[in-house]
Amino acid sequence: MSRPPLEVADIMHQYGDAYLARYGRVTSGAQLRVLQAVSQCRTAALGGHKRLCDHCGHAEIQYNSCGNRHCPKCQGRAQAVWLAARERELLPTPYCHVVFTLPEPLRPVALHNPQVMYGLLFRTVADTLQTIAQDPKHLGAEIGFLAVLHTWGQQLQHHPHVHCLVPAGGLARDGRTWVACRTRFFLPVKVLGRFFRRTFLHALNQLAAQGNLRLVGSCHALTEPRRWRRWVAELRRMEWVVYAKKPLAGPQQVLQYLARYTYRVAITNRRLLKLEEGKVTFRWKDYRHGSRQRTMTLDAVEFLRRFLLHVLPRGFQRVRHYGLLANGVRQGKLVQCRQLLARSAVSGSGVTATRPQADIVPHPGRHPEVCPICQVGRMWVHETWIARHKGWTMTADGPRLDTS
Repeated sequence: MSRPPLEVADIMHQYGDAYLARYGRVTSGAQLRVLQAVSQCRTAALGGHKRLCDHCGHAEIQYNSCGNRHCPKCQGRAQAVWLAARERELLPTPYCHVVFTLPEPLRPVALHNPQVMYGLLFRTVADTLQTIAQDPKHLGAEIGFLAVLHTWGQQLQHHPHVHCLVPAGGLARDGRTWVACRTRFFLPVKVLGRFFRRTFLHALNQLAAQGNLRLVGSCHALTEPRRWRRWVAELRRMEWVVYAKKPLAGPQQVLQYLARYTYRVAITNRRLLKLEEGKVTFRWKDYRHGSRQRTMTLDAVEFLRRFLLHVLPRGFQRVRHYGLLANGVRQGKLVQCRQLLARSAVSGSGVTATRPQADIVPHPGRHPEVCPICQVGRMWVHETWIARHKGWTMTADGPRLDTS
């Protein structure tokens, strides 16, 4: 695959030092690691190998990938492996896509407390979907779903939201039947939004009372109890946005959605258009006006600041499974659901999932590729180079990244 004309790594190489000079004092260790990893990905700094054709002698040099989950170049292999596992878990039923968005006034608090606030967002979303689905007035069933955290909008602004992919139904309380949702929608979004709001704010008040929130910067005024109560009251009066699409038709559509939302990063290299005179121009999709393609130009340092806003705390899981799909019960519950769906009229023709074409690069030396030049010989590893460690150093102005 040819290299894109412009990559996020190129911007980091040229403007990483300028970013650190401006924001180094407030840059986290996780963000510094992403700067280092992405800027060095598939360069000699991480080592690599030389492959030779055993027929014509054609040589290729390949450098190692960083493997960082925020790197635009390193998601293909991980996505393919993960999708293969999810394919085996698909049920022969339509799926629904539900999105929960954190209201704008809460986003500064989330920026200063990502571990706490994103964790709370996940827990509240799970509680909301499971509680409303179990209510006999709505579905009256035990459901399972996959939840994926995204923290960005199309313009790289901070916009935390959780995508949920849910089988369109669930197990009846007695576990003997499969209860299908309505044809046109999964659960009422207004009911979901209000329960989501009430549950989240209750937990948020508890966190604040226990002193588990850092209220600094623009949030510092909220340390005053009266300001806090007034702010929470305003949040209670807002309508919290929950968006639900019509159920997806079949497993192939489900797999496409999985691929689209699970291993996505804040911006792909394909969206970058140019880097000129210290400014980055990229494409973005305007969902408010029919998904029209537009362009935006940002100062390169501001572009890096926005990109690094979406670096998650180390070890934080951005893809989680709940209910029927929770890790501890998944296998047994899936067998039970398939048996019930096989007997149910709503299972339709019983379509099965097919594996999408995944861009999996063979491991060098294990599955040698056919030579791209002579089309006869095989490419074998001839030399291997170890990584040359590069990092950052502390200066009077903060950390400075070594990209030499």
